[in-house]
Amino acid sequence: MAKGPTVKMRKRMAFFLSFICIVGFGGLICRLAKLQLFDGEYYQKLAAKQQMRVTTISPERGTIYDRNMKVLAQSATVWTVSISPVDIKSEEERELVADYLSELLEVDKDYILERSRKNTYYEIIKRKIERPLADQITKFKTDNKINCINLDEDNKRYYPFDNFAADVLGFTGSENQGAYGLEAYYNSILSGTPGQIVSVKNAKGEDMPYKYDKMYEAENGNSIVLTIDETVQHYVEKHLEAAVKENDVRQRAVGIAMDVKTGAILGMATKGDFDPNSPTEVTDPYLLATLEGLEGDEYKEALQQAQFIQWRNKAISDPYEPGSVFKILTASAAMEEGVVHQDDTFVCNGYHEVSGETIRCWKTGGHGTQNFLGALMHSCNPAFMTIGERLGVEKFYDYFELFGLTDITGVDLPGEANGIMHNRDSMTVLNLASSSMGQSFKVTPIQLLTAICGVLNDGQLMKPYIVSQILDENGSIVKTTEPQVVRQVVSKETSDTIALMCEQVVAGSGGSGRLAYRPGYRIGGKTGTSQKLDQNKNEEEKNVLSFLGFAPANDPQVAVLVLLDEPNLNNTYGSVIAAPVVGNILEDILPYLGVEPQYTEEELATMDVETPNMVNVSAYDAETQVGQKGLKARVVGDGDTVVSQIPAAGEPLPRGGTVILYTEQGAEQQMVEVPKVTGLSGQVANKTLLNSGLNIRIQGASIEGATVEAISQSPAAGEMVPQGTVVTVQFADKTVQE
Repeated sequence: MAKGPTVKMRKRMAFFLSFICIVGFGGLICRLAKLQLFDGEYYQKLAAKQQMRVTTISPERGTIYDRNMKVLAQSATVWTVSISPVDIKSEEERELVADYLSELLEVDKDYILERSRKNTYYEIIKRKIERPLADQITKFKTDNKINCINLDEDNKRYYPFDNFAADVLGFTGSENQGAYGLEAYYNSILSGTPGQIVSVKNAKGEDMPYKYDKMYEAENGNSIVLTIDETVQHYVEKHLEAAVKENDVRQRAVGIAMDVKTGAILGMATKGDFDPNSPTEVTDPYLLATLEGLEGDEYKEALQQAQFIQWRNKAISDPYEPGSVFKILTASAAMEEGVVHQDDTFVCNGYHEVSGETIRCWKTGGHGTQNFLGALMHSCNPAFMTIGERLGVEKFYDYFELFGLTDITGVDLPGEANGIMHNRDSMTVLNLASSSMGQSFKVTPIQLLTAICGVLNDGQLMKPYIVSQILDENGSIVKTTEPQVVRQVVSKETSDTIALMCEQVVAGSGGSGRLAYRPGYRIGGKTGTSQKLDQNKNEEEKNVLSFLGFAPANDPQVAVLVLLDEPNLNNTYGSVIAAPVVGNILEDILPYLGVEPQYTEEELATMDVETPNMVNVSAYDAETQVGQKGLKARVVGDGDTVVSQIPAAGEPLPRGGTVILYTEQGAEQQMVEVPKVTGLSGQVANKTLLNSGLNIRIQGASIEGATVEAISQSPAAGEMVPQGTVVTVQFADKTVQE
């Protein structure tokens, strides 16, 4: 029979077991002690990092309002779709999620699958989806018990008027940060501060209660109120866009309307432009033409360049030769210094010699003998070169600086450029001659308009601005911008005299700005036709056509500058192309701004008549009443009573125009094709339209002159319109240019 373990063996076994227990458990205890006492905080953080999910709460970006609190840019809630790859339970679930999201969100399936295989908790699939899609994803998650798809609230920027004031407003990027325009300049004001939701998930990706659960609220951005007036902006854009199309402008056009008294910008536009809701889409036909036929990297580079051009605010970022509009400033400086007086005379033979160089006047035969006012009205180059010589280089440069043209204006918009001017020490007499008439240097449109408004504002130069107030999310005012006087540039006496002289440029006989004249309004202004001196000598001549107009001339309230960069037309002048654009803008915005028309007796005799309401009036009485209004009547039909009429009651009709009176119910309106009258003399154009059964509204020059020609018409030639429709025709005297 086998013997059991001896006492000695038992003791040895007990010793070894005890040793093993002591060593084993001792090591475990030491390890646990190290983990808890020394490494506990580290592993606690590591565990928390694995369990905690931090979700960013996007703040709501502040709203951009016009001066009347109309919304120009605002944010709305959208969602970011993301997946948590580590929470995907199986390959079947991975395929299900990828198939569903790729089809719903129009995202490549391989893209989703690639991200779903990463060892991460957060992979973005698509940003800024709207509620209908978010609701569908939520339902899909619930129906399929899927926890790996996440929806995080975000904000998307909307511009309700599409391309309205696009270059001013700018747009935001994918991270909801301002990229261009006011969105970029005031980004820190508008963007707010993001918040966070810190939550804890279990191994299944489900929420579980834990002490780290916490929400940090986002702070919404402040809003800004602009000096821009939606109505003024609308008219500036409307007429500028029409001018770009009608004159085939290749390098975009600019229009700015400014409050003369304060420097507040009422309207600012660049055409062509873009839609901030889809800013990467190129819409300008000339920019699109640069992309034709390109592929690959060459296309991408050209596309990026085209986008940068369309986003660029030409009104503040692109210096140009101002041309004869600058003569307002030359005249103001010379009058302030007393080197020229209103009764001074100048002789123009069609050229002026400076330092052995012959510089010609725009009028080949010259203007002959004229006084100071005549020189300004006719925009005579030799006269202004003479005025510049009287000022001298030093004084001319002093005023150039005084008008603020050697530095940026400081307007609250990004990307403002400075002008390009001769150095004071190296400026020659020849430079002075060309500069005195607005050539051989460059300024930005905002610099030029600000300087001239300084002259018109009793000589006080104002700092331009475009944001009037900053509001918190409750609508309370955080900050208000007050008009800021920079300095006195000329005396009130000089200011008043120059303003009234500029009125004669528009209203006076032979004034170069005649096409900006509008009955009832005292409009002053100055034309400009400048050559691009930095162009290639082998290229065709490239011009910038411009006009600056203001009203009322006896107390300027608003000024408008329009420039058209490279209109694709021959023999173009600012007086012919740009002046009527400014006239149209002022005609629309002055009544809105409270400037009531005051007609002279002469204007009353020629102005439009309000078409009387002749419906339900007997044909005989209708003819009599129409005649008493200074209009003509033509009855169509065999009935006794008028049942309809053209033009409609209340519509303006030029005095002497014809009202078509229909006396039979259901009688068809007689349609006629609008004939082409552009290029015709005044008398021939008038006769052509009248013979077609249409009425004519004459704008610009009188049609009596032998040198008068129709330069534009609306409606356009070829359109079918009811007989009696009013066709507005702009006329220009071919001998009055510049």
